[in-house]
Amino acid sequence: MIEFNEIVNGIIQTNVSSISSFNLFLFIIFALIFSLAIDVLFGELPGRIHPVVIMGSIINFFKKMFIGIRNRSSGFLLVLCSSIVSSVILLLFYFIFSYNIILLFILFIILLSSFYSVNMLLQTAIDVKNDLKEDIDKARMSVSYLVSRNTDELTESFIVSAVIESLTENITDSYVAPIFYYFIFGIIILFYPINYELYFLLLVPMLYRLSNTMDAMVGYTTDELKDIGFFAAKIDDILNYVPSRIAGLYVVLSAYLLRLNGKNSFRIMMRDARNCPSPNSGYTMASTAGALDIQLIKKETYILGDNNKEILADDITKAVNLSKLTIILFTITIILLFILIYVIL
Repeated sequence: MIEFNEIVNGIIQTNVSSISSFNLFLFIIFALIFSLAIDVLFGELPGRIHPVVIMGSIINFFKKMFIGIRNRSSGFLLVLCSSIVSSVILLLFYFIFSYNIILLFILFIILLSSFYSVNMLLQTAIDVKNDLKEDIDKARMSVSYLVSRNTDELTESFIVSAVIESLTENITDSYVAPIFYYFIFGIIILFYPINYELYFLLLVPMLYRLSNTMDAMVGYTTDELKDIGFFAAKIDDILNYVPSRIAGLYVVLSAYLLRLNGKNSFRIMMRDARNCPSPNSGYTMASTAGALDIQLIKKETYILGDNNKEILADDITKAVNLSKLTIILFTITIILLFILIYVIL
């Protein structure tokens, strides 16, 4: 039996020739499993030390510095400087903790868990449903933190729609995409070893989360942000292109397994996914609308699905279960594919 210390010891060496690919292979899988356990059991890190909050502060610092440049070079500088500073900070932590095996492993899985968010994604939707049962004004306030639209006068059906839209849109951003890139780069370094593998393995999902956070902060077409947000928005669109479509297909598969309307889920995804302004967000939202036989509406922006039945608060629970199974199936599939590729190649 391989001892855990052997695995970690083999991986953290900075000399490429001394690294066992099998040790690295095991580490990539176990790191995800442990990080998922941390996220599910404990949720998010405190805001003061959360890496995404720190990245947001870095982005905001450079936004203030470059927003006065009234052309798209401001956005390029924002992306470049934010990426460099964030990468350097991660590198410093890597070197500090790499001298202790256990501390390095703990740092790795905690940071990895902070670059995606399963617990908060699902729990936030459940919380709004509970608020809706208690008081509609409380639910309006809760949902205002999830969506950019005005929620002051939303009816119950529009609140439920907004929650399901936010939940399912973020399946890609909050989990599928960062884990997709984590494993893609994991495959690359297994067969083309480089120095500081663990650093770069963590850097890839971090840069994805940085891009996603930057898009959320500046990726808008307002007069103030249209220049500085252009590159961030385009990079986020590119990075989410493949993961969003994979996530949409897993929603369809999950719909079949949960005995929802899987056939309609695929039909609505193919028909309505492009109704959204974003080239990516519609795939998980439309497939969910089809699975639940409901219509998701953002006024003057998009309509997804058919109005087959009244949308109810219980549809939030169904959407949470659908999202949960989507995440589970994607995780199992990507781990099995990773193992298969390693064994075959």
